[in-house]
Amino acid sequence: MEEIIQLNGDGSLSVPDTPVIPYISGDGTGPDIWNATRIVLDEAVKTAYGNNKKISFKKILAGEEAYEKTGEWLPKETLEQIQKYKVAIKGPLTTPVGHGMRSLNVAIRQDLDLFACIRPAKYIMGVPSPCNEPEKIDMIIFRENTEDLYLGIEWEAGTKEAKDAVSFVNTKTAKPLDESTTGIGIKPISEKNTKRLIRKAIQFAVDHHRKNVTIMHKGNIMKFTEGAFLKWGYEVGENEFTDAIITEQNLWDRFDGKIPEGKIVLKDRIADNMFQQVLLRPSEYDVIAAPNLNGDYISDLLAAMVGGLGLAPGANIGDSCAVFEATHGTAPKYAGLDKVNPGSVILSGAMMLDHLGWHEASDVIHAALQKAILNKKVTYDLARQIPGAIELKCSEFARELCASMV
Repeated sequence: MEEIIQLNGDGSLSVPDTPVIPYISGDGTGPDIWNATRIVLDEAVKTAYGNNKKISFKKILAGEEAYEKTGEWLPKETLEQIQKYKVAIKGPLTTPVGHGMRSLNVAIRQDLDLFACIRPAKYIMGVPSPCNEPEKIDMIIFRENTEDLYLGIEWEAGTKEAKDAVSFVNTKTAKPLDESTTGIGIKPISEKNTKRLIRKAIQFAVDHHRKNVTIMHKGNIMKFTEGAFLKWGYEVGENEFTDAIITEQNLWDRFDGKIPEGKIVLKDRIADNMFQQVLLRPSEYDVIAAPNLNGDYISDLLAAMVGGLGLAPGANIGDSCAVFEATHGTAPKYAGLDKVNPGSVILSGAMMLDHLGWHEASDVIHAALQKAILNKKVTYDLARQIPGAIELKCSEFARELCASMV
């Protein structure tokens, strides 16, 4: 009989000792990195718990394999399976640029209402970094997943829909747009979706004893979308977390910048300034909450600062289920070569284990990864940057992690 993760009334999970967890291996390099990840996850759980716990992985379909077998890129059954089992993990999926099908990654997030895209950025000692002091980087991005420009409401230049939208816009602007050569996209940001994202970010900061939460926005220009994101974010902090939160303004007005014991500082930064801040003053930032597009940009920048997308984990979490995923793309030119770094999905798997409450197994993975990197036993992307490194294949890297687990 299958053991299924259950959702408790308070939103927490009730996790059996042998839960079924669906996986999507992904497109391009996806099968290579998933096979490596599965070995590592199984060994980490065994190392931490012996035979008392084990994940029963269940294959589900999305992407090219799904299309070949079912004629659909994202079968309804796949979404139903994720909803049923509550937690899933996936490799990268193909998305054409500028034409064709809707992004499958975005579709999964939106169809399952996985409103929080959570992306940690923390330096791993020994990883080459373009920064002088990468060890100061320990941030986690909460990116809104269901709206903003990624919602995909746009019309190609020259279509009737675009012309109608441009015609309407031209009644509101002093500088008319050309109706025949202008594409249009709509950027919706709502109070409900903003508040639940900020609420999750602040609750994370409370639960994990983080120092501050920064709202990243461009509200000085987009006053009724990103400006509203900022306003609603402060409302959540000030009205729902009164015992935990102090705003940056109050911190300076009332406490001369000295943080009262037990308080988390809620502050905001304009998006373009935020990029400078994380580069020049990374130790001052902890949890960052952002609309979708800003969150995408800043999380990729932070990934580069700590070593690249090959070691960048990610999770998409909603109220009823969660999907952990590779942050990078499919890299089809390396498909089947057993070459690429599986670190992104491995670390996403570690996030998944933490989500299950299996923290000991997650710690095993982090320790093994750190040991392999310090021993300079890495995949090609890191080996070419580390003098004296031993270059390992994708599968060899997974076996190296397993061998070092204690």
